[in-house]
Amino acid sequence: MDTSGWKPPAPDVFHPLSALVVLLAGVALVLWSLSLDRRPMHNDEAVNGIKFGKLWEHGGYKYDPNEHHGPSIYYATLALNRLTGAPKDFDQFSESRLRLTTVLFGVGLILLLPLVADGLGRKATVWAALFTAVSPAMVFYSRYYIHESLLVFFSFLALAAGWRYWRSRKIGWALLAGAGVGLMHATKETFVISIAAAALALGVNQLWNRWADAAAPPAPPHRLSLKHLAAAVAVWLGVALLLFTSFFTNAAGVVDSVSTYLPWLNRAGGASPHIHPWHFYLHRLIFFHSAKGPVWSEALILVLAVAGARAAFVRQGLGDASASFVRFLALYSLALTAAYCLISYKTPWCLMGFWQGMILLAGVGAAWLIRRARHRVVRLALDLLLLAGAGHLAWQAWQGNTTYAADRSNPYVYAQTSPDLLSLVQKVEALAQLHPAGNQMLVKAIVPDGDFWPLPWYLRNLKIEWLEQVPADPYAPVMIVSAQLRAALDEKKTHLMIGYFQIRPQVFLELYVDVKLWQAWLVKHPPKPD
Repeated sequence: MDTSGWKPPAPDVFHPLSALVVLLAGVALVLWSLSLDRRPMHNDEAVNGIKFGKLWEHGGYKYDPNEHHGPSIYYATLALNRLTGAPKDFDQFSESRLRLTTVLFGVGLILLLPLVADGLGRKATVWAALFTAVSPAMVFYSRYYIHESLLVFFSFLALAAGWRYWRSRKIGWALLAGAGVGLMHATKETFVISIAAAALALGVNQLWNRWADAAAPPAPPHRLSLKHLAAAVAVWLGVALLLFTSFFTNAAGVVDSVSTYLPWLNRAGGASPHIHPWHFYLHRLIFFHSAKGPVWSEALILVLAVAGARAAFVRQGLGDASASFVRFLALYSLALTAAYCLISYKTPWCLMGFWQGMILLAGVGAAWLIRRARHRVVRLALDLLLLAGAGHLAWQAWQGNTTYAADRSNPYVYAQTSPDLLSLVQKVEALAQLHPAGNQMLVKAIVPDGDFWPLPWYLRNLKIEWLEQVPADPYAPVMIVSAQLRAALDEKKTHLMIGYFQIRPQVFLELYVDVKLWQAWLVKHPPKPD
């Protein structure tokens, strides 16, 4: 295939304002990377961490069609940590090291913006960069070691490359768009929703363009090269094949990448504990308040997004933006929002996909609003007002990742591990150091239905026996037991139950310790007098 047509983006993409976008990305990277270990690992993060650990230490990965989504996050983490000289021993990895991967992809959304600057408009691009950097939802979930920020990045990469191809008809952009779709495919099964939304938006937008331009002089036809399209599809399938087969070491990955939709469709239909009403996402984004927490709202972004979408449909006040491109974004974001709201299965990080589209439209809306002001003083006042709004969003993002990082009054906290679990982890690790076997001291964790995550991440350097019911011989130097089992393993007086620890809201674990080991603990840590 001839790729000699590959060229960098048109010069107008690299307008001086793009330097401001890069600066905002740099500031976001610094701020988003602060205190990445402040919030305990969520269950899903811990699962992803352990799966990556197997790849890191043993060089093997096998896609599971029933759980845990696609392979891209693990290989991306592998590449980043090899480039940055990570420790060979996986036990030395920290939460921060893992979460840095998803932070980079979140910040990458800002760096991709210059590719669509001639579609959004230059000033709108800067506003979109600012709103991306301060959106509490985007910041919070980019700091989660889960697949979502990768899916949104690859989705935007595919759209941005598709736009550049539409503008230039250069095959290189078609190939890059195909690679983006392939990486979406290898990230999460919900990529099909984004593809369907994009296809629907493209079709409706083309019909709208024909209707709106019916009275205008005919423009030169934009013909899509079937060869270029076929090449893009080939790249898509090639990238997906490479990752699902674990670089051709797992042939079953090809079939598994298709069969995975059976269990996921079953969950989407209601066979899951994550079933929520249609307004689940909008409630969190637009107005959320609990009795013990502050008011949370990203309504500014939604209001500006509506304004930007309206400007595109009426073709007024867009400046240097492309009405067709902005309309496509509006239709795409609306379709994606509707799809996720209608699907019964909901986890809050899924909002990142459609919210990123809203943020792009909000950038257009902000530029449109300022452009409408005829007097310089009014424009300055609007600039300051929007910056104040962005500042309020930034304050919420900061609070959401510090004071309220694991607090249920934060709208983006969901099934979050309690910080209390870290006290249990520290105590078990300290007890192991007092035991003659050290880290080889046996710990029995007895929790029904495998509901012990994220403990496997935190106790990965210890010898753990994971059990789902109380065995005939449950005893070990240390036992971690679900409170719901009412095990009463201290009845024989060989062990003491030394405390309750909350793993998640209203989910408790009991910690039992051998009497002699606990006596050694008390010698090392004598109780303080009243």
